[in-house]
Amino acid sequence: MISFYKSENGKVQQIDSIEPGCWVDVLEPTSEEHQWLVDTMEIVPEFVKAAFDDEETSHVDVDEDTRQVLVIVDCPFIEDEKDMVDASIVQYDTHPLSFVFLPEQEYFVTLSLRRNEILSDFAHGRYRNVWTARRTRFLLQMLLRITQRYLVCLRSINRQIREYERILRRTMRNDELMKMLGLEKSLVYFSTSLNGLESTVTRISNGRMLDLYEEDRELLDDVMIEIHQANEMCNIYTNILNGITDTFSSVISNNLNMTMRTLTIITLVLAIPTIIFSFYGMNVEGLPFIASWWPAVAIAAALCAVVIVVLKTGRLLK
Repeated sequence: MISFYKSENGKVQQIDSIEPGCWVDVLEPTSEEHQWLVDTMEIVPEFVKAAFDDEETSHVDVDEDTRQVLVIVDCPFIEDEKDMVDASIVQYDTHPLSFVFLPEQEYFVTLSLRRNEILSDFAHGRYRNVWTARRTRFLLQMLLRITQRYLVCLRSINRQIREYERILRRTMRNDELMKMLGLEKSLVYFSTSLNGLESTVTRISNGRMLDLYEEDRELLDDVMIEIHQANEMCNIYTNILNGITDTFSSVISNNLNMTMRTLTIITLVLAIPTIIFSFYGMNVEGLPFIASWWPAVAIAAALCAVVIVVLKTGRLLK
């Protein structure tokens, strides 16, 4: 699907056809729309291929012949249910969002394989002071919203970590541990994507690939600050999650050791009367106290008491 937008009085509005200074939004394109991007928009075919590669990482690329610039960044999103291993485990992932600058046509193009809430907010005019003709500033505004989206997702992950920790303090269930694993994977994806985003913005800040004006510098600084904050939050939450997981793993292992020790002691104590009664159950002569059953019981009880005292003294039994 291809849509066209242009700003009027600082607010983005949809238009019917392509115009100079407009924003072209391409979402889940068909094969015909792929060809339209190459033939009509004259976008470099390698850029189109890279833009719709779901495994592409964040970077900036420039075509020396056409002076077209491709910027790819990763956006956070909640993983689809069809891709989840367990629908009850909320996981986050990232997907690439591409921006193409066409200097000769004066178009700003966004390419995405998934519906993106940030692009939808811009398309529906939810942000003010947006000018599609000022393409570098428009890109920085989108990057700022993408970074803020990371912060929202990270705060949500932090709330889930605290909730799962409260549950694990009451009961050691595998479900919460698996959910912790899902959050840990999400933080790894975020950390990798944020590092790539920081490198991409750093290259943009050099001003050699895209024209930067003085009024854009303040917005660029805001983007870098938000990225650094998101990176720090991601590292902090990763360390907290790893600490919680290691602690509860140690607690589970310690509980298992306590259970095994208790079962071993019970087995040892019960083995003593079994051995004694086995002697008296054999058809042999000459055993003491064979005329009555209570001496054997007394001997077994006495030996069990001795074993319990020894274990108690050795602090093996509490």
